[in-house]
Amino acid sequence: MLLALIRRDLALMAGRPGEWLMPLAFFLLVALLLPFAIGPDVALLARLAPGILWVGALLASLIPVSTLFALDSADGTLDQLMVRGIAAETLAAARLVALWLGFGGPLLLAAPLAALMLGMPLPMLPPLLAGLLAGALGLSALAVIAGSVTLGARGGAGLVALLVLPLAIPMLLFGSSPTEPGALGLAAATAMMLAAVAPFAGGAALRASRG
Repeated sequence: MLLALIRRDLALMAGRPGEWLMPLAFFLLVALLLPFAIGPDVALLARLAPGILWVGALLASLIPVSTLFALDSADGTLDQLMVRGIAAETLAAARLVALWLGFGGPLLLAAPLAALMLGMPLPMLPPLLAGLLAGALGLSALAVIAGSVTLGARGGAGLVALLVLPLAIPMLLFGSSPTEPGALGLAAATAMMLAAVAPFAGGAALRASRG
């Protein structure tokens, strides 16, 4: 059932290209525009590049939150799936994996281009990509939590920022220093912890939103 739900969610994302193209375009725009604000100092840009890319990934992950569960809720799909006995935690877990694949995959493909635009040294690219692979899982988990908690709530965008940004700080700190000893392991551990919590938190929020 979980695999069937993941395939369904991936098919829906493929049918709505904006759900993965918009975050990808936003991520690249962050890498393109921030150098204009920071200045032409190549050494400074290269030093800040990992942090810039992680901030870009975080902001890009917020884009699909508002529609993550809202579309299925609006057309009654969530109610139908729950009536059939599918646990809300299973729905949240499937959406988490689908979002990780649909968001993390394009993000990893775009990251080398973004890193080159920022002048990041090539030896830093493999650890950065490894960190972003784990980070995309953690960011997807935060998106699932935020999307389920804010489902049907007024002022959802503001709530998303309040929920996601503080919880993402540990991953940003560790992921922005990919060459520091142990940093990638701590970033991956944080991401896996968030991924373990997200289905249960998301499932509880989905049940609460159904009344």
